[in-house]
Amino acid sequence: MTDNFQQILRMGQQVQARLSQLQSELGQRTVTSSSGGGMVTVTADGRGKIRSVRIDPSVVDSSDVEMLEDLVLAAVNEAQSRATSLYEEEMKKLSGGFNLPFQLPDL
Repeated sequence: MTDNFQQILRMGQQVQARLSQLQSELGQRTVTSSSGGGMVTVTADGRGKIRSVRIDPSVVDSSDVEMLEDLVLAAVNEAQSRATSLYEEEMKKLSGGFNLPFQLPDL
């Protein structure tokens, strides 16, 4: 193998190790979002997995379940959007500001 090819392989291994570390770190970080003026609060990890949902008892009304569903949906969507932003921010740091040309699975 040529020296250039070996360097490319080493760089690839370093990036792969850093991506693995980043996955682990994102699993430990959290983002939080709320809707309805704080009536529904959702926390997700940095990979977008929902970790908790908190609902203020005052918003629970059996005659208006649809409103509660809408509030939960809005808070979940915002938490996942924030998790995506966190992921993209960390990927930019990892790639030196360059967008990687592919989507990485399971992040």
